[in-house]
Amino acid sequence: MTEITRVALDAMGGDNAPGEMVKGAVDAVAREKSIKVFLVGKEEAIRRELEGCTYNSEQIEIVNATEVIETAEPPVNAIRRKKDSSIVVGMKMVKAGEADAFVSAGSSGAILVGGQTLVGRIKGVERPPLAPLIPTKTGVSLLVDCGANVDARASHLVQFAKMGSIYMENIMGVKNPRVGIVNIGAEEEKGNALVKETFPLLKETEGINFIGSVEARDIPHGAADVIVCEAFAGNIILKLYEGVGDVLIKKVKAGMMTSLRSKIGALLVKPALKETLKAFDASEHGGAPLLGLNGLVVKTHGSSRSKEVTNTLIQCVTFKQQRINEKIKNCIQTDAASAE
Repeated sequence: MTEITRVALDAMGGDNAPGEMVKGAVDAVAREKSIKVFLVGKEEAIRRELEGCTYNSEQIEIVNATEVIETAEPPVNAIRRKKDSSIVVGMKMVKAGEADAFVSAGSSGAILVGGQTLVGRIKGVERPPLAPLIPTKTGVSLLVDCGANVDARASHLVQFAKMGSIYMENIMGVKNPRVGIVNIGAEEEKGNALVKETFPLLKETEGINFIGSVEARDIPHGAADVIVCEAFAGNIILKLYEGVGDVLIKKVKAGMMTSLRSKIGALLVKPALKETLKAFDASEHGGAPLLGLNGLVVKTHGSSRSKEVTNTLIQCVTFKQQRINEKIKNCIQTDAASAE
């Protein structure tokens, strides 16, 4: 019997909610029969979006939540005060075992605070990192952390490397994934105080394939499978990636329309070009999981359209099937036992 993955989707989160969230859920259940989506949010608004949609009613269920946490709200206060918000209700479903995962395009701050206070960290995990996939010349790399821990310590980065390695090996099928730390040069003695402190710790850490420093220019070339950094640097890398990718796609498309010759040439290279540009489309890679929690919490872009929502929901099926949280838990607990 097929195991069902139950995902609580924040139907009210993001710039395009609830319409794109609902459409993404409908498309997801059409593609994946082993998923059930709980649309968490204002019931009337969700029902209006579902009108006219064809879907298996056993795969989609509405969970009413009367409040919405806005992006501008202080996250700690919002989580405490808005008990009936879609983020709080959805995360509590994961905590109670009523859902296997929670997905949201809503307030990043509220998701990070809620993930740690409502879902809770795996025992031994110091800080949970946000871990998106980014495109490279050779495929994809995992960036940890991209926004959760600006003031990280060396011990946090070591755990990021371990959790990122588990992710890449089990979710992406990369054997013995290469781990690199973001730095301003290849030499071990370069970098700020955090990098200098972390580098020797990563060299000594068993169970990871640490290859040393990785400069930003080498990341797109696939220099490492797991890119380790604190959230300030990681968020800059991610946003630059997204901006360059968006400009590249628009420039190429505009260039193909400049003349009859370019239009004919575009037709000849269209299949290969389509695959190349697809790699820079953020919606293709799904959301960024918050690794190290007692349940699956995945953040999607605030501007997410239905395609990214669909891919993120289906991504959750793989997370559950591969037991990613259990493997992280086993790794952290083994480390704790060996340290005693």
